[in-house]
Amino acid sequence: MKEDNRIYGFYAMLNRMQYINRWGLMRNTDIENIKEHSFDVAIIAHSLALIHNEMVSDDAKVDPYKIQSYALFHDCTEIITGDLPTPIKYKNEEIKKAYKEVEHEAAERLSSLLPDFLKDTYLDLLDPDFSDESGNIMHDIVKAADKISAYLKCLLEITGGNNEFKSAMATLEKSIVDMNLPEATYFMEKFVPSYGLTLDELMKSSNEGDNK
Repeated sequence: MKEDNRIYGFYAMLNRMQYINRWGLMRNTDIENIKEHSFDVAIIAHSLALIHNEMVSDDAKVDPYKIQSYALFHDCTEIITGDLPTPIKYKNEEIKKAYKEVEHEAAERLSSLLPDFLKDTYLDLLDPDFSDESGNIMHDIVKAADKISAYLKCLLEITGGNNEFKSAMATLEKSIVDMNLPEATYFMEKFVPSYGLTLDELMKSSNEGDNK
């Protein structure tokens, strides 16, 4: 490898994800930043990919680890753009198109903080091309994971007595149903209910499962 005396700031910039808070227009009981959210989305997307692979034929299977990587990086451009509230971001096609361009520029800016031999790999993660059939499946899985993570945030806020998130939770639940993804439906039915349990209830349900 050619000697390089430059210092690169890419990973230091990613570390700043912890300073970008989500749900800026809402009264939060527990503040959530995009670093925490991205971890949750990556975990959920990985599980959705595994569930997907059990539900489809061999020629439609996906790589759970590739999807996990896309999910982990899906909000990194918000280090530069900030977290634009969803009602504004998706208000109309013109705003959606303009914001996509802003996201693309942010991805280019972030990838410029890397050595040349890493730029293309990370640009694919920061600004992926999901235009083919396989990409469409991966996009849907990451999008579903993003929505489920947001739904869980609402659920935990409401469980904690904060009714500010009731409307958002209902909207997200409908949008997840409308995606009509069997893997997302399975996750919502089998895993989401446990998020409302206390630690003692979680441990008890785990022990009951072991005894069956």
